Amino acid sequence: MLKNYFPAWKLKQEGVIAPDERLPLSQTIAMGLQHVVIMFGSTVLAPLLMGLNPNIAVLMSGIGTLVFFFIVGGQVPSYLGSSFAFIGVVIAATGYSGSGPNPNIGIAMSGVVACGVVYALIGLIVMKTGVKWIERLMPPVVTGAVVMVIGLNLAPVAVKGMGTTSFEHWYATAALLIIGFAAVYLRGFLQKLLMIVGILISYVVYWMLTNVLGFGKPIDFSAIQNAAWLGVPEFTAPVFDIDAIVLIVPVVVILVAENLGHIKAVNVMTHRNLDPYIGRAFFGDGIATILAGFAGGPGVTTYGENIGVMAATRVYSTLIFPVAACFAILLGFSPKFGAVIQSIPGPLLGAVSVVVFGFIAAAGARIWVESKVDLSTTRNLIVVAITLIVGTGDFSLTIVGFNLGGIGTATLAAIGLNLLFALKENY
Repeated sequence: MLKNYFPAWKLKQEGVIAPDERLPLSQTIAMGLQHVVIMFGSTVLAPLLMGLNPNIAVLMSGIGTLVFFFIVGGQVPSYLGSSFAFIGVVIAATGYSGSGPNPNIGIAMSGVVACGVVYALIGLIVMKTGVKWIERLMPPVVTGAVVMVIGLNLAPVAVKGMGTTSFEHWYATAALLIIGFAAVYLRGFLQKLLMIVGILISYVVYWMLTNVLGFGKPIDFSAIQNAAWLGVPEFTAPVFDIDAIVLIVPVVVILVAENLGHIKAVNVMTHRNLDPYIGRAFFGDGIATILAGFAGGPGVTTYGENIGVMAATRVYSTLIFPVAACFAILLGFSPKFGAVIQSIPGPLLGAVSVVVFGFIAAAGARIWVESKVDLSTTRNLIVVAITLIVGTGDFSLTIVGFNLGGIGTATLAAIGLNLLFALKENY
């Protein structure tokens, strides 16, 4: 059974390496390590912005990738990392202030687990019925609007995170410029690491201004010095909270859209039809998100960063991803690694949040552009207009005692209005 379930992975050492082909072992290991480096910045940044443990996030990204690999039978080349779509709803559900550990992680995890359950169920349905109904329920005009709302809804959080003092505000502004220059002027492999490079340079600048010159709050390196190289991270179990569940579950719309879009992109790059595995991909991502929620980590999603690496290297071998997953699991069991991440100054995280949340909002517009959504039509324009303002303004409806939150209400509006107007046109 397993022989037919997994590809044969024929050895190939040059040219395009297809999903069912493999490089020599040493090159496979090297490529796996590169994929860890590529996913690292985003996978670590997302939990920091939610007040979650970055060690748990990296650990569960590795475990989630292994789960995904086995569920899709090694047919779909993807790495699963922390999803930024959860940031806004987790912050809203927990009332997180934006600095230090989140004291209400368990509440948020109930929503993450529930979202994973819904996602996995959608995967099972797609496995039986196909993906056409998903494409009809969430066309690009809907997914683009919801993705944009995810980013815009977070704008106040990002600005607040840039600090309270004049020094912190000016430093955060400088960090924004540093990250911007890194994004625009870096080339080659370093451009793929633009967030890491920007954070490293900004971190050094903060250290010089505070620890050396005496401005602002200095970085305390004692936690890094005292942390062990190896150790078991602190897990957090979910605490059932219906309001958090109702608030967080709508994120499944984004996860489905991301996963669907990534598989379609890989189809084009590899000249292979991976559509028959879309249901399994949804199910695998859903199970991985459930596991992350039970451990205290953010939900996971397939990563566009890693797809970008495949496009650049033309190496699509699925065997690379379990190797990358094993490297990530090792990092997750390093408290010293976690202490280094936790030492990142708050104003720097605020500046990074501005960039990342802006990227999310811009990604919604990119969906419209690449899908050629016609915003001159009244139908599309009204769907987008209502969704953006409702979501950005955090307008929230309460249905049968459940508070949907701004993002949940906007998601419901986008899907509902699009279906309603489609019925009118068909009639």
